[in-house]
Amino acid sequence: MTILSIIPSQAEPGMSVTLYGSGFTGSLRVFLGNTEVPSKIIGPRQLIFQIPKLSPGLYALYIRRDDGMTSKVYNFSVIPLKPEVDGLSPDRVLACAEGKDREVEIIGSNFNERSQVLFDGAIIKSRVLSPEAIAFAVPRVTGGLHNIQVRNPGDASSLVLAIYIDSKPEITFVSQGEEYVNYYNLVIEGKNFMSTSMVLVDGKRLSASSLNLNERERVYYQDCNRLLYERHPYDTTPKNFTVQVLNADGQESSVVQVTAP
Repeated sequence: MTILSIIPSQAEPGMSVTLYGSGFTGSLRVFLGNTEVPSKIIGPRQLIFQIPKLSPGLYALYIRRDDGMTSKVYNFSVIPLKPEVDGLSPDRVLACAEGKDREVEIIGSNFNERSQVLFDGAIIKSRVLSPEAIAFAVPRVTGGLHNIQVRNPGDASSLVLAIYIDSKPEITFVSQGEEYVNYYNLVIEGKNFMSTSMVLVDGKRLSASSLNLNERERVYYQDCNRLLYERHPYDTTPKNFTVQVLNADGQESSVVQVTAP
């Protein structure tokens, strides 16, 4: 028995390998190290086998006949199993989301208990749910597109997927809140409000992060879905004015027309 070529010369588990040579007749057994590998003889010059689930490394590849005769031993590299990624669920997350709303699943294949998730190239905490799914919580980062990748032991990495962090503020509803002697609270509801957000009232900027004690009208940040605008009207006659939210990263909401005192 003579092995003349091995194609490919290295492979990951699950891939097929073809041996070309001579004397491939009768009952032959293929070995990778001490592991016998099921094989199929195509003809006296060709034999095929599939790489089983082996750890990455260098293995002795040889053929043995039933009478004990073996072929020359060759070195064969089993390379790390490359993870495959098909998509993210969801692939868009609100910047101010909390808890479960920050969780994302990577859908793909070839994941294992040692698979790692890379977020913009840095390893983050993740949970392998199955060979086809990994879950992770999106870290608190700036808005925009970010890269997601899965890496298996041996530096076998998947293709890169993109996830979008939506940091654009949005006003969904404006209403009058509690009333006091000379002012009332205008409740601004929506999403992606930050402690550093500014409210523009008819173009005048009011900041929730730096209160000016000399300024009567102020903005108070309650959470990412709610801001309070302390408004001091001259009288109780309804007036038309505009409200807009501007975040520190330059993202701004649409301008909303409000009618209130």
